[in-house]
Amino acid sequence: MRPASSVIYLDWNATTPPHPEVLAAMQAAAEAAWANPASVHGPGRRARAFIEQAREAVARLTGFDARDVTLTSGGTEANNLALLHAFGDEAGAGAAGVPAAGRLHGALVVSRIEHPSVTRAAEGLAGRGVHVAWVDPEPSGRVAPEAIGAAIDRAAAVAPVRLVSLQAVNHETGVVQPVAGAAAIVHARGARLHVDAVQAVGRLPPEAWAGADLVSVAAHKIRGPKGIGALAVRPGIRLRPVLLGGAQERGLRPGTQDPVAAAGFAVAARRALGAPARYAALAPLRDRLEAELTQVGRAAGASPVRNGEGARAPHVTNLSWPGWRGDELCAALDLEGVAVSSGAACSAGTAEPSPVLTAMLGPERAASAVRFSIGEDTTEADVVEAAFRVARVLSRLRSLPAGS
Repeated sequence: MRPASSVIYLDWNATTPPHPEVLAAMQAAAEAAWANPASVHGPGRRARAFIEQAREAVARLTGFDARDVTLTSGGTEANNLALLHAFGDEAGAGAAGVPAAGRLHGALVVSRIEHPSVTRAAEGLAGRGVHVAWVDPEPSGRVAPEAIGAAIDRAAAVAPVRLVSLQAVNHETGVVQPVAGAAAIVHARGARLHVDAVQAVGRLPPEAWAGADLVSVAAHKIRGPKGIGALAVRPGIRLRPVLLGGAQERGLRPGTQDPVAAAGFAVAARRALGAPARYAALAPLRDRLEAELTQVGRAAGASPVRNGEGARAPHVTNLSWPGWRGDELCAALDLEGVAVSSGAACSAGTAEPSPVLTAMLGPERAASAVRFSIGEDTTEADVVEAAFRVARVLSRLRSLPAGS
């Protein structure tokens, strides 16, 4: 059994611990690639090599061409760049193709269970004249391709649909979305499909984002560094930059690039090629965790209920705990040395229940939810000890009234 003071990390969907090989590569790059990668002299070219190695590694991982991979500051910027590229047509575009501050045109179709970097970007576009058609999920957490098709048809009566955005894997429930089926419907209607694959790349095979025209990736979800990600696009798609500045990343993402982060991203992306098999092997451990938590929940008088059914990523479980608040359970578990979350890490600190689970199952179920996500370093001993600590927390909180 672990010492009571040790932390059991069960929040791999929030971020993954950087792999030792990644850290070693970054240390070496910090010593060798200190120059500005945009400089044309020798030191600059050495720094630039790390940028291009990351681009090539991401291309191989996602199945795109390296020349069509734009490095970003992470998944959020990649998602924003993907959504904003479709709007601000030539009549309303400003310098360098950047949408002007006025009204935009066209329609966007997006599900209600996307990551905040997608939903809030969609809300921003709606405020500037883009018609946004929202797709409700099924209670299982799946977004049906037929529902996407119906939303496209409704939106097309208002404005031409330029883009559909759909996750590959939901960040809270781990539910795998039917991307290939959605892609067929989207393309048959003449639109493009953006897939937020941040939670899928390196965890599922490339079939998880098959048919996507644009794919977002974040390094820190595949045991790489924070602060770097990528947007991969199909040839022929003309992106519009979110920022104005220099010519880095073909003018799409101006600003001095970080060769140290790129070195870590390259190593993480190469490792991630073999990671889907390692994650698939975690499914029995995830199932063991669910069984242990269900048992301790019943012993405490309130059986947890799983949120998300059907095809799921093999390392995630999301459970609602009737009678308790999810955020309070997370705080209590943190004091016991168990690191979990009650929603997207990007939404931490908000008082509202998860928008994802609210859309799926309602606010009451959402308010009591806790997400557990395991990873390559999680052991059976971790799972058993975590369940023991959960039981201890429930025992301590059992006498408290709900919401106290």
